[in-house]
Amino acid sequence: MPYFIYRISREKQLTCLGRREKYREARDEVRQLRSAQEEGDSDLIRLVHAGTEAEAERLLLTPREAPVEGDD
Repeated sequence: MPYFIYRISREKQLTCLGRREKYREARDEVRQLRSAQEEGDSDLIRLVHAGTEAEAERLLLTPREAPVEGDD
């Protein structure tokens, strides 16, 4: 499965910036993109592992449940 690189705006608009087959290549590109962001840029750069671009977007837009603190 490929790795997709996305820019997520404050309004939850997704922009696919690329697709890489190898994790290290994707990780390095994400790091480079994040370091090149300007100081006031509030967009997020995210990496997601998914079978298709549609699945990647679904994963990015689905809110995660907060972990429950307390008794196990």
